[in-house]
Amino acid sequence: MLSCMHTTRLLSTQAAAAATKETMEFKAETRKLLDIVTNSIYTDKEVFIRELISNASDALEKYRYQQVKGQGGGAGSVSSPLEINLFTDDKKNTLTIVDNGIGMSKEELVSNLGTIARSGSKQFVDSLRSGGEQTGTQTATEGIIGQFGVGFYSSFMVSDSVEVESLPAASTDGEQQQLVHLWKSDGSGTFEIESRPVEDCSIHSLTDFSSHHGSKITMLLKESCNEYADPEKIKR
Repeated sequence: MLSCMHTTRLLSTQAAAAATKETMEFKAETRKLLDIVTNSIYTDKEVFIRELISNASDALEKYRYQQVKGQGGGAGSVSSPLEINLFTDDKKNTLTIVDNGIGMSKEELVSNLGTIARSGSKQFVDSLRSGGEQTGTQTATEGIIGQFGVGFYSSFMVSDSVEVESLPAASTDGEQQQLVHLWKSDGSGTFEIESRPVEDCSIHSLTDFSSHHGSKITMLLKESCNEYADPEKIKR
């Protein structure tokens, strides 16, 4: 069901440590590739929505697999239904996508978002295939969409800056994570990575998630792309 508010929830699909902050550079070849991805690969700007939802879907499937395997936060644990939510804010000129999937650690954010064309989903699928993992009668790889690993960067076609806040699901021994991690970049050559106490997590502030894991991508839209802060545009 779609609903419109000042900060608009557009789509809901069932489906203690000290803070630290670092600034890192993309590798030189990565910076060139980022320019190619954001300016040449995609001819239709709207594709960024599909790409980011695909990434969120993969995060849900990875968490679902973790549950089936009985690893941290696994089968039998109490959690919200797996969801992807979209929000617009035409006053702040932002578009936000929130999921309650597996989330990412600081190392995974640096690895997956700091290295363009590295697909965490493809690596996940390859590791399962090499190990011959099965989940019931279906392979554990079904439902994982991501392949090449450049889709996330399509967000820079429409954004002045992109912020990713991620809280990884409990580790394999069931230990709850103590830090939420924040990745931010304007796509110009550097990105910031910051870790905060989990109490400062804002991932679920827009949702009714009871699960303590997931990711929130917030795009500060370019003035020329402010149409994507319009809920009706996103619905269409």
